[in-house]
Amino acid sequence: MIETLIEFMRTLWTPERLIPFLAGVLTSWVGYAMLFGIVFAETGLLVGFIFPGDSLLFTVGVVAGAGDANVAALCLCMMVAAILGDQSGYFLGHRTGPKIFSRPDSLLFKQQYITETQKFYDKHGGKTLIYAKFVPIVRTFAPFMAGVARMQYMRFLSFNIFGGMGWVLSMTLLGYYLGGVPIIRRHFEKVVLGIIFISVLPVIIHAAKARFGGSSAAPSESD
Repeated sequence: MIETLIEFMRTLWTPERLIPFLAGVLTSWVGYAMLFGIVFAETGLLVGFIFPGDSLLFTVGVVAGAGDANVAALCLCMMVAAILGDQSGYFLGHRTGPKIFSRPDSLLFKQQYITETQKFYDKHGGKTLIYAKFVPIVRTFAPFMAGVARMQYMRFLSFNIFGGMGWVLSMTLLGYYLGGVPIIRRHFEKVVLGIIFISVLPVIIHAAKARFGGSSAAPSESD
Protein backbone atom coordinates (compact mmCIF):
# COMPACT_ATOMS: atom_id res chain seq x y z
CA MET A 1 0.00 0.00 0.00
CA ILE A 2 2.75 2.44 0.97
CA GLU A 3 4.78 1.52 -2.11
CA THR A 4 1.74 2.14 -4.32
CA LEU A 5 1.19 5.56 -2.72
CA ILE A 6 4.86 6.49 -3.17
CA GLU A 7 4.74 5.42 -6.81
CA PHE A 8 1.57 7.47 -7.34
CA MET A 9 3.15 10.58 -5.81
CA ARG A 10 6.25 10.05 -7.95
CA THR A 11 4.05 9.98 -11.05
CA LEU A 12 2.33 13.22 -10.06
CA TRP A 13 5.67 14.99 -9.64
CA THR A 14 7.30 13.56 -12.81
CA PRO A 15 6.16 15.44 -15.95
CA GLU A 16 7.14 12.78 -18.48
CA ARG A 17 5.11 10.19 -16.55
CA LEU A 18 2.20 12.46 -15.69
CA ILE A 19 0.98 13.21 -19.24
CA PRO A 20 0.42 9.57 -20.33
CA PHE A 21 -1.04 8.79 -16.90
CA LEU A 22 -3.60 11.61 -17.12
CA ALA A 23 -4.39 10.82 -20.75
CA GLY A 24 -5.34 7.33 -19.64
CA VAL A 25 -7.45 8.17 -16.60
CA LEU A 26 -9.21 11.39 -17.60
CA THR A 27 -11.52 9.54 -19.97
CA SER A 28 -13.51 8.06 -17.08
CA TRP A 29 -15.13 9.10 -13.82
CA VAL A 30 -12.16 7.59 -11.97
CA GLY A 31 -9.88 10.30 -13.35
CA TYR A 32 -12.31 13.06 -12.41
CA ALA A 33 -12.67 11.62 -8.90
CA MET A 34 -8.88 11.47 -8.56
CA LEU A 35 -8.46 15.10 -9.64
CA PHE A 36 -11.28 16.19 -7.35
CA GLY A 37 -9.65 14.41 -4.43
CA ILE A 38 -6.20 15.89 -5.07
CA VAL A 39 -7.42 19.48 -5.47
CA PHE A 40 -9.72 19.14 -2.47
CA ALA A 41 -6.92 17.72 -0.33
CA GLU A 42 -4.45 20.43 -1.32
CA THR A 43 -6.85 23.22 -0.40
CA GLY A 44 -8.80 21.59 2.43
CA LEU A 45 -6.48 19.29 4.36
CA LEU A 46 -3.42 20.47 6.26
CA VAL A 47 -1.22 17.81 4.64
CA GLY A 48 -2.41 18.61 1.10
CA PHE A 49 0.69 20.65 0.26
CA ILE A 50 2.43 17.40 -0.74
CA PHE A 51 0.46 17.48 -4.00
CA PRO A 52 1.65 19.42 -7.09
CA GLY A 53 -1.05 22.05 -7.53
CA ASP A 54 -0.08 24.50 -10.27
CA SER A 55 1.92 22.04 -12.37
CA LEU A 56 -0.85 19.43 -12.15
CA LEU A 57 -3.50 21.89 -13.34
CA PHE A 58 -1.22 23.01 -16.18
CA THR A 59 -0.63 19.41 -17.25
CA VAL A 60 -4.35 18.65 -17.11
CA GLY A 61 -4.84 21.55 -19.51
CA VAL A 62 -2.16 20.19 -21.83
CA VAL A 63 -3.83 16.78 -21.90
CA ALA A 64 -7.23 18.35 -22.58
CA GLY A 65 -5.72 20.49 -25.35
CA ALA A 66 -4.45 17.34 -27.03
CA GLY A 67 -8.04 16.15 -27.29
CA ASP A 68 -7.82 13.51 -24.58
CA ALA A 69 -10.34 15.12 -22.20
CA ASN A 70 -13.10 17.73 -21.91
CA VAL A 71 -11.49 20.93 -20.60
CA ALA A 72 -14.80 22.52 -19.53
CA ALA A 73 -15.83 19.50 -17.46
CA LEU A 74 -12.36 19.27 -15.94
CA CYS A 75 -12.33 22.95 -14.96
CA LEU A 76 -15.77 22.67 -13.40
CA CYS A 77 -14.74 19.58 -11.44
CA MET A 78 -11.57 21.20 -10.10
CA MET A 79 -13.22 24.55 -9.33
CA VAL A 80 -15.84 22.80 -7.21
CA ALA A 81 -13.09 20.80 -5.49
CA ALA A 82 -11.04 23.94 -4.76
CA ILE A 83 -14.02 25.85 -3.38
CA LEU A 84 -15.20 22.95 -1.22
CA GLY A 85 -11.63 22.31 -0.09
CA ASP A 86 -11.35 25.88 1.15
CA GLN A 87 -14.65 25.44 2.96
CA SER A 88 -13.23 22.41 4.70
CA GLY A 89 -10.07 24.31 5.68
CA TYR A 90 -12.09 27.24 7.00
CA PHE A 91 -14.33 25.12 9.22
CA LEU A 92 -11.36 23.07 10.39
CA GLY A 93 -9.64 26.27 11.51
CA HIS A 94 -12.85 27.60 13.04
CA ARG A 95 -13.38 24.48 15.14
CA THR A 96 -9.91 23.17 15.96
CA GLY A 97 -7.57 26.16 15.53
CA PRO A 98 -6.20 26.33 19.10
CA LYS A 99 -5.54 22.57 19.16
CA ILE A 100 -3.63 22.71 15.85
CA PHE A 101 -1.47 25.57 17.14
CA SER A 102 -0.39 23.44 20.09
CA ARG A 103 0.39 20.41 17.94
CA PRO A 104 4.11 19.43 17.82
CA ASP A 105 6.05 19.34 14.56
CA SER A 106 6.00 16.11 12.57
CA LEU A 107 7.14 14.85 9.19
CA LEU A 108 4.17 16.41 7.35
CA PHE A 109 3.26 19.23 9.70
CA LYS A 110 5.39 22.07 11.02
CA GLN A 111 4.34 25.05 13.10
CA GLN A 112 6.39 27.20 10.72
CA TYR A 113 3.78 26.62 8.00
CA ILE A 114 1.11 28.13 10.24
CA THR A 115 3.35 31.03 11.29
CA GLU A 116 4.32 31.95 7.72
CA THR A 117 0.73 31.77 6.54
CA GLN A 118 -0.35 33.97 9.44
CA LYS A 119 2.19 36.62 8.37
CA PHE A 120 0.97 36.38 4.78
CA TYR A 121 -2.64 36.70 5.97
CA ASP A 122 -1.86 39.68 8.23
CA LYS A 123 -0.20 41.47 5.32
CA HIS A 124 -2.85 40.93 2.65
CA GLY A 125 -6.05 40.40 4.66
CA GLY A 126 -8.97 38.77 2.84
CA LYS A 127 -7.19 39.00 -0.51
CA THR A 128 -4.82 36.34 0.85
CA LEU A 129 -7.44 33.77 -0.11
CA ILE A 130 -6.98 34.82 -3.76
CA TYR A 131 -3.22 35.41 -3.72
CA ALA A 132 -2.63 32.20 -1.78
CA LYS A 133 -4.11 30.08 -4.53
CA PHE A 134 -0.93 30.74 -6.53
CA VAL A 135 1.49 30.08 -3.64
CA PRO A 136 2.19 26.48 -2.54
CA ILE A 137 1.86 25.70 1.19
CA VAL A 138 0.18 29.09 1.77
CA ARG A 139 -2.60 27.81 -0.52
CA THR A 140 -3.17 24.94 1.90
CA PHE A 141 -3.13 26.91 5.15
CA ALA A 142 -4.79 30.23 4.21
CA PRO A 143 -8.42 28.97 4.50
CA PHE A 144 -7.52 27.38 7.83
CA MET A 145 -6.12 30.69 9.11
CA ALA A 146 -9.27 32.48 7.95
CA GLY A 147 -11.27 30.10 10.13
CA VAL A 148 -8.94 30.56 13.09
CA ALA A 149 -9.29 34.36 12.74
CA ARG A 150 -13.10 33.98 12.66
CA MET A 151 -13.28 35.79 9.33
CA GLN A 152 -16.92 36.62 8.47
CA TYR A 153 -18.18 33.61 6.56
CA MET A 154 -19.87 35.41 3.65
CA ARG A 155 -16.75 37.52 3.14
CA PHE A 156 -14.64 34.38 3.19
CA LEU A 157 -16.98 32.67 0.74
CA SER A 158 -16.71 35.48 -1.82
CA PHE A 159 -12.91 35.46 -1.75
CA ASN A 160 -12.98 31.66 -1.80
CA ILE A 161 -15.12 31.47 -4.94
CA PHE A 162 -13.13 34.07 -6.87
CA GLY A 163 -9.83 32.54 -5.79
CA GLY A 164 -10.82 28.97 -6.63
CA MET A 165 -12.21 29.88 -10.03
CA GLY A 166 -9.28 32.13 -10.91
CA TRP A 167 -6.64 29.60 -9.92
CA VAL A 168 -8.17 26.63 -11.74
CA LEU A 169 -9.09 28.53 -14.91
CA SER A 170 -5.78 30.37 -15.25
CA MET A 171 -3.52 27.34 -14.70
CA THR A 172 -5.63 24.86 -16.69
CA LEU A 173 -6.33 27.13 -19.66
CA LEU A 174 -2.68 28.17 -19.76
CA GLY A 175 -1.78 24.53 -20.32
CA TYR A 176 -4.70 24.06 -22.72
CA TYR A 177 -3.63 26.86 -25.05
CA LEU A 178 0.14 26.63 -24.68
CA GLY A 179 0.42 22.85 -24.61
CA GLY A 180 0.23 22.66 -28.39
CA VAL A 181 3.06 25.14 -28.97
CA PRO A 182 5.95 23.11 -30.46
CA ILE A 183 8.69 24.57 -28.29
CA ILE A 184 6.68 23.92 -25.12
CA ARG A 185 5.89 20.38 -26.22
CA ARG A 186 9.59 19.74 -26.85
CA HIS A 187 10.62 21.17 -23.48
CA PHE A 188 7.58 20.26 -21.45
CA GLU A 189 9.52 18.97 -18.45
CA LYS A 190 11.47 22.24 -18.21
CA VAL A 191 8.28 24.28 -18.55
CA VAL A 192 6.64 22.37 -15.69
CA LEU A 193 9.74 22.74 -13.54
CA GLY A 194 9.67 26.46 -14.33
CA ILE A 195 6.04 26.70 -13.21
CA ILE A 196 6.92 24.95 -9.97
CA PHE A 197 9.86 27.32 -9.42
CA ILE A 198 7.75 30.42 -10.11
CA SER A 199 5.07 29.08 -7.76
CA VAL A 200 7.45 28.64 -4.84
CA LEU A 201 9.45 31.82 -5.57
CA PRO A 202 7.28 34.03 -3.31
CA VAL A 203 7.83 31.58 -0.45
CA ILE A 204 11.60 31.61 -1.06
CA ILE A 205 11.71 35.41 -1.20
CA HIS A 206 9.62 35.74 1.93
CA ALA A 207 11.80 33.23 3.80
CA ALA A 208 14.98 35.01 2.65
CA LYS A 209 13.66 38.39 3.78
CA ALA A 210 12.66 36.96 7.15
CA ARG A 211 16.07 35.34 7.61
CA PHE A 212 18.45 38.03 6.35
CA GLY A 213 16.21 40.98 7.15
CA GLY A 214 15.96 39.83 10.74
CA SER A 215 19.71 39.34 11.07
CA SER A 216 20.49 42.72 9.57
CA ALA A 217 18.03 44.40 11.90
CA ALA A 218 19.72 43.04 15.01
CA PRO A 219 22.69 45.47 15.10
CA SER A 220 20.43 48.53 14.77
CA GLU A 221 18.45 47.44 17.82
CA SER A 222 21.58 47.41 19.95
CA ASP A 223 22.73 50.87 18.84
